[in-house]
Amino acid sequence: MRLDPLSLPVRFDTRDARADGGLRHVEISRDQVVLRRAVRGIRMAINVRVHDFLGIAVRAADDAQLLVLVHRDPSLSIPLLVSADGGEIDEAARDWGAALALNLIDEDTAEGGQPAPRRRRHHVIRSRRPKILMRRRNGAAIETMPVHRGEREIIART
Repeated sequence: MRLDPLSLPVRFDTRDARADGGLRHVEISRDQVVLRRAVRGIRMAINVRVHDFLGIAVRAADDAQLLVLVHRDPSLSIPLLVSADGGEIDEAARDWGAALALNLIDEDTAEGGQPAPRRRRHHVIRSRRPKILMRRRNGAAIETMPVHRGEREIIART
Protein backbone atom coordinates (compact mmCIF):
# COMPACT_ATOMS: atom_id res chain seq x y z
CA MET A 1 0.00 0.00 0.00
CA ARG A 2 1.40 3.38 -0.99
CA LEU A 3 -0.53 6.65 -0.88
CA ASP A 4 0.70 9.80 -2.56
CA PRO A 5 0.53 12.89 -0.30
CA LEU A 6 0.96 15.20 -3.28
CA SER A 7 -2.38 14.17 -4.79
CA LEU A 8 -4.68 15.10 -1.89
CA PRO A 9 -7.57 14.37 -1.32
CA VAL A 10 -6.83 10.65 -1.18
CA ARG A 11 -9.53 7.98 -0.85
CA PHE A 12 -8.82 4.37 0.06
CA ASP A 13 -10.09 1.39 2.07
CA THR A 14 -8.34 -0.07 5.08
CA ARG A 15 -8.98 -2.83 7.59
CA ASP A 16 -11.10 -2.20 10.67
CA ALA A 17 -11.73 -5.12 13.03
CA ARG A 18 -14.88 -3.60 14.55
CA ALA A 19 -16.56 -2.55 11.30
CA ASP A 20 -19.02 -4.69 9.35
CA GLY A 21 -17.13 -6.50 6.61
CA GLY A 22 -13.83 -5.57 8.28
CA LEU A 23 -13.35 -2.46 6.10
CA ARG A 24 -13.57 1.27 6.54
CA HIS A 25 -13.35 3.94 3.86
CA VAL A 26 -10.91 6.76 4.53
CA GLU A 27 -10.67 10.13 2.83
CA ILE A 28 -7.69 12.36 3.67
CA SER A 29 -7.58 16.00 2.64
CA ARG A 30 -5.29 18.82 3.78
CA ASP A 31 -7.55 19.94 6.64
CA GLN A 32 -9.65 16.92 7.64
CA VAL A 33 -9.90 13.14 7.62
CA VAL A 34 -13.23 11.38 7.07
CA LEU A 35 -13.64 7.77 8.24
CA ARG A 36 -16.71 5.94 6.97
CA ARG A 37 -17.72 2.55 8.32
CA ALA A 38 -20.73 0.51 9.40
CA VAL A 39 -20.94 -1.09 12.83
CA ARG A 40 -23.81 -3.54 13.42
CA GLY A 41 -25.67 -2.16 10.44
CA ILE A 42 -25.36 1.48 11.51
CA ARG A 43 -23.45 3.56 8.99
CA MET A 44 -21.35 6.39 10.34
CA ALA A 45 -18.94 9.03 9.14
CA ILE A 46 -16.34 10.37 11.56
CA ASN A 47 -14.82 13.75 10.69
CA VAL A 48 -11.48 14.46 12.36
CA ARG A 49 -9.44 17.61 11.81
CA VAL A 50 -5.85 16.97 10.73
CA HIS A 51 -4.39 19.07 13.55
CA ASP A 52 -6.16 16.76 16.07
CA PHE A 53 -3.73 13.99 15.09
CA LEU A 54 -0.54 13.69 17.15
CA GLY A 55 1.72 13.25 14.13
CA ILE A 56 3.21 10.64 11.82
CA ALA A 57 4.97 7.60 13.28
CA VAL A 58 6.83 4.55 11.98
CA ARG A 59 5.73 1.18 13.38
CA ALA A 60 7.58 -2.08 12.96
CA ALA A 61 5.56 -4.94 11.45
CA ASP A 62 6.65 -8.56 10.92
CA ASP A 63 8.58 -8.20 7.68
CA ALA A 64 8.00 -4.50 6.87
CA GLN A 65 7.57 -1.08 8.38
CA LEU A 66 4.33 0.82 8.61
CA LEU A 67 3.88 4.60 8.34
CA VAL A 68 0.88 5.66 10.43
CA LEU A 69 -1.06 8.87 11.00
CA VAL A 70 -1.35 8.65 14.81
CA HIS A 71 -4.34 9.82 16.85
CA ARG A 72 -4.82 9.72 20.64
CA ASP A 73 -7.58 7.18 20.09
CA PRO A 74 -5.89 4.12 18.51
CA SER A 75 -9.02 3.23 16.53
CA LEU A 76 -8.68 6.52 14.63
CA SER A 77 -5.03 5.97 13.62
CA ILE A 78 -4.61 5.51 9.85
CA PRO A 79 -1.93 3.51 7.99
CA LEU A 80 -0.37 5.50 5.16
CA LEU A 81 2.39 3.23 3.81
CA VAL A 82 3.60 -0.35 4.19
CA SER A 83 7.14 -0.96 2.95
CA ALA A 84 10.27 -2.98 3.68
CA ASP A 85 12.52 -0.18 2.39
CA GLY A 86 13.64 2.22 5.17
CA GLY A 87 14.56 4.96 2.70
CA GLU A 88 11.11 4.89 1.16
CA ILE A 89 9.54 5.15 4.63
CA ASP A 90 11.71 8.18 5.52
CA GLU A 91 10.91 9.94 2.24
CA ALA A 92 7.18 9.26 2.62
CA ALA A 93 7.22 10.48 6.23
CA ARG A 94 8.77 13.80 5.11
CA ASP A 95 6.26 14.15 2.27
CA TRP A 96 3.24 13.39 4.49
CA GLY A 97 4.55 15.69 7.22
CA ALA A 98 4.91 18.55 4.75
CA ALA A 99 1.51 17.91 3.13
CA LEU A 100 -0.41 17.72 6.43
CA ALA A 101 1.82 20.07 8.49
CA LEU A 102 2.49 17.33 11.08
CA ASN A 103 5.72 16.22 12.71
CA LEU A 104 7.34 12.81 12.74
CA ILE A 105 6.89 11.47 16.26
CA ASP A 106 8.25 8.60 18.29
CA GLU A 107 5.22 6.53 19.14
CA ASP A 108 6.73 5.29 22.41
CA THR A 109 6.81 8.81 23.88
CA ALA A 110 3.50 9.87 22.33
CA GLU A 111 0.22 9.21 24.09
CA GLY A 112 -1.00 7.14 21.17
CA GLY A 113 -1.44 3.95 23.19
CA GLN A 114 -4.39 5.14 25.28
CA PRO A 115 -7.75 6.38 24.05
CA ALA A 116 -8.66 9.99 24.65
CA PRO A 117 -10.26 10.70 28.03
CA ARG A 118 -13.99 11.34 28.05
CA ARG A 119 -14.99 14.96 27.95
CA ARG A 120 -16.97 16.40 30.82
CA ARG A 121 -20.41 17.37 29.70
CA HIS A 122 -22.29 20.24 31.21
CA HIS A 123 -25.53 19.44 32.90
CA VAL A 124 -28.63 20.67 31.09
CA ILE A 125 -30.31 22.22 34.14
CA ARG A 126 -27.19 24.13 35.14
CA SER A 127 -27.84 26.74 32.47
CA ARG A 128 -31.37 27.41 33.75
CA ARG A 129 -30.51 28.74 37.19
CA PRO A 130 -27.52 30.85 38.27
CA LYS A 131 -24.94 28.99 40.29
CA ILE A 132 -25.21 31.34 43.29
CA LEU A 133 -28.90 30.46 43.59
CA MET A 134 -28.01 26.78 43.57
CA ARG A 135 -25.87 27.32 46.69
CA ARG A 136 -28.51 29.28 48.61
CA ARG A 137 -30.91 27.64 50.97
CA ASN A 138 -34.53 27.77 49.88
CA GLY A 139 -36.88 30.07 51.79
CA ALA A 140 -39.22 28.85 54.49
CA ALA A 141 -42.41 27.13 53.47
CA ILE A 142 -45.67 29.09 53.64
CA GLU A 143 -47.09 26.77 56.30
CA THR A 144 -44.30 27.63 58.76
CA MET A 145 -44.66 31.42 58.48
CA PRO A 146 -46.56 33.08 61.34
CA VAL A 147 -50.04 34.44 60.62
CA HIS A 148 -51.25 37.38 62.67
CA ARG A 149 -55.05 37.55 62.93
CA GLY A 150 -57.18 40.12 64.66
CA GLU A 151 -54.50 42.79 64.82
CA ARG A 152 -54.76 46.30 63.55
CA GLU A 153 -52.63 47.18 60.58
CA ILE A 154 -50.11 49.97 61.03
CA ILE A 155 -49.30 52.08 58.01
CA ALA A 156 -46.58 54.72 58.16
CA ARG A 157 -46.87 57.64 55.80
CA THR A 158 -44.34 60.36 55.25
